[in-house]
Amino acid sequence: MVRIGYTMMTEQAGPRELVGHVVRAEEVGYDFSVTSDHYFPWLRAQGHAPYAWSVLGAAAQATTRIPLMTYVTCPSVRYHPAVVAQKAATMQLLSGGRFRLGLGSGENLNEHVVGGGWPAVDVRHEMLEEAVEIIQALFKGGHVTRHGTHFDVESARLWDLPDEPPPIGIAVSGEQSCRLAGRFADLVIATEPKAGLLEAFDRHGGAGKPRVGQLPVSFDTDRETAVKRAHAQFRWFGSGWKVNAELPHPDSFEAATQFVTPDDVAASIPCGDDPDAFVEAVRPYVEAGFDEVALVQIGGDAQEPFLDWSEKTLLPALREAFA
Repeated sequence: MVRIGYTMMTEQAGPRELVGHVVRAEEVGYDFSVTSDHYFPWLRAQGHAPYAWSVLGAAAQATTRIPLMTYVTCPSVRYHPAVVAQKAATMQLLSGGRFRLGLGSGENLNEHVVGGGWPAVDVRHEMLEEAVEIIQALFKGGHVTRHGTHFDVESARLWDLPDEPPPIGIAVSGEQSCRLAGRFADLVIATEPKAGLLEAFDRHGGAGKPRVGQLPVSFDTDRETAVKRAHAQFRWFGSGWKVNAELPHPDSFEAATQFVTPDDVAASIPCGDDPDAFVEAVRPYVEAGFDEVALVQIGGDAQEPFLDWSEKTLLPALREAFA
């Protein structure tokens, strides 16, 4: 059976609202949750970007069952990996073992704020590999001192460690990231239903490990409203990771997507209230080999009706289709 997840998208709701949404997601029966970790929204229309780790800490206390996960945190520019390790260990304790640490090489949109420049993609992968090594070393306990190519760690130690460290997921988009994930990750993360990514992950050591995908959706009883909302807030999604990782500001995404039409968006994102359309949008992930799919309901103000519809209609339809 495919596990269906709920996304706390920090770009489209405030911190208190996000916690309320994941509480409701737990109540209606979602199998897990994921949380984006942004400093900026993709587009101004989304309108939010609270600190994901504070939201996660609150969510850990407000929920009892639903697993939590970053989707994803960049541990190499805005955050030092030693600090990410401390945050993740603390979250694993606060959540009673329900936390997974999703990591990726980041986007210029969020990482430029610390003024360190935006490295080339090969350098970003080098930094991510070194960061994961540091995090894993700290999870083992004891003092860690390292002087690497990109990071220095001086006598660091995690004083509050869970009995079981949080599993580490790594986001992939091509062969290089799949090689890194296969070597270091406990699970793989992707935002496109490409079987080739999972095959590459398996080739590099990931066979048998969980694989988590993500799919944007736009529920509304009025399909035109759903399409309009998706276009206003999510038309950046189809640009692809090579573009999305490089642009530095929401205004850049506004310019890059100015010719994307509502019909373009509706062709790639299920919109409306027909559960069959949502099931068919999940199907490529299942056929590619994903065993977990996190849904992103577009629009912060649209979460409550979406969650109600999930309980009554969507989740039963998905479970019947992919039992």
